Amino acid sequence: MNTERFSPVKPSERYVILDALRGFALIGICLANYPEFSLYTFQPSDVTASMPSAGVDRIVKFLQYVFVDGKFYTIFSLLFGIGFSIIISHAAKRGSGGYMLFYRRMSVLLLIGFVHLMFIWSGDILMLYALMGMLLPLFRHVSDRGLLCWSVFFVVLPVVADTVTSLLGISLSAPAVRAQWHYCRLYGITEENFGYWLRDADSYRDVFSFLVQGALVRVQEFIDGNRYFKVMGLFILGFYIGRRKMYAGLASNRTLLRRVTAAGLAAGLPLSLVYAWSAVSGKPLGTAVHSVLYLVSVYPMGLAYMSGLCLLYLKSSDAAVWRRLAAPGRMALTNYIGQSVIGMFLFYGIGLGLGAGVGLAKTEVAAFGVFGWQSLFSAWWLKYCRFGPLEWIWRMLNYGRIFPLFNGKER
Repeated sequence: MNTERFSPVKPSERYVILDALRGFALIGICLANYPEFSLYTFQPSDVTASMPSAGVDRIVKFLQYVFVDGKFYTIFSLLFGIGFSIIISHAAKRGSGGYMLFYRRMSVLLLIGFVHLMFIWSGDILMLYALMGMLLPLFRHVSDRGLLCWSVFFVVLPVVADTVTSLLGISLSAPAVRAQWHYCRLYGITEENFGYWLRDADSYRDVFSFLVQGALVRVQEFIDGNRYFKVMGLFILGFYIGRRKMYAGLASNRTLLRRVTAAGLAAGLPLSLVYAWSAVSGKPLGTAVHSVLYLVSVYPMGLAYMSGLCLLYLKSSDAAVWRRLAAPGRMALTNYIGQSVIGMFLFYGIGLGLGAGVGLAKTEVAAFGVFGWQSLFSAWWLKYCRFGPLEWIWRMLNYGRIFPLFNGKER
């Protein structure tokens, strides 16, 4: 395929609100992921209960389920869907070569996700995004109404799946769990040292041993959480938003944004309190009911966050806060993987080794600090460069040619 006539989007063609929303989503992703990096998630309940910060940590954990869990991943997935809609729109104008370029982009993203999963962090989402993204061109001729129906179908499907598996008493992820513990036995990872393995790792070889079994844990999480259905539903909704170019006409969609914000908060906030209670209590009402609570709390809140920020942007689009959020958003791939690398350095034994002894409250403070540093670094980097480091590499692999990195005359 000849890609010489294709070029990536120029900085002047970007929409600040989309980059700012990506930056905002990165904050929540860092808050959601860092309890696992700090190994707090892996600690037995008696260990976390004996920490000096246990009382505060319980409050933070509850608030995390109310305001963070699932909400920012919802925004990130919607933004990927919007981005894919833009790419597919360009591909349609370019003909078959454009679609080949789209699949090449997804293949490179799949490769980046695989490297992230196997060599840096077991919580990668990029591989799933790439695989689900490859299916989006199948929906390019579906009507707007049809897209909304398909989106609803996919986000409701996990409730059906959880209900059926609960009634039948089966676990679809059982093979992945068996494979995981097989690898754990090979490497000497046990239930007793599982929560401390990465803190005590004095070589990358030890870290890699944990990552191998962690990749299978990720498969289990995707199956148990029906994550592929959720991502597909959000991608299609994002595809719908992107097709209608709502991001380019926020003012004309002000009424819709207000309704989504109001309805999302009115339904999502109280139901998120119930969802948080269910999560911290071990799902006392059952997996199926917990799945329903996720559906009716997480998605409304995520949409309310997104539409609410758009309303604020309409009121103060020149405010500095949008530029500060947009800078890390323009480098979302670099910052997403960068959060993993920094997490390894802070908490694993091959770095500072702070893991397993840090409470949840301190972990979240560290997450805010990491994003603050990334925001400053991104603003500094983009003063001199057109793309983030990984974005630059991704584009060159996509198009098969070298692009200038430093700012200057665009070509």
